[in-house]
Amino acid sequence: MNSTSTAPSKSATEWTGAHTDEAASLIGDARARIDALDDRIIGLVQERMAVSAVIQEARITSGGRRVNLAREMEVLSHYSDAVGKPGTALAMTLLELCRGRV
Repeated sequence: MNSTSTAPSKSATEWTGAHTDEAASLIGDARARIDALDDRIIGLVQERMAVSAVIQEARITSGGRRVNLAREMEVLSHYSDAVGKPGTALAMTLLELCRGRV
């Protein structure tokens, strides 16, 4: 049985939406960089989640609360200052991933 697909493949310009081969090549290279960056970001988020779990466990074990709202406000401010208004939403998503909904 032949494992080769019979569906026609898209040209580079169709795949990228570019109108020239040069632009399609540039877009393809940039997309590969973005994919690599996304993989690194995902790894960092997973690492952040693990570190957050250690902090939460230490806090709870010592009799404290699972979440430190003052610290979360610092994180929100840090992301907002660095990325602008969308940074707040990004930070909220990270905080939710790391500690769950409060």
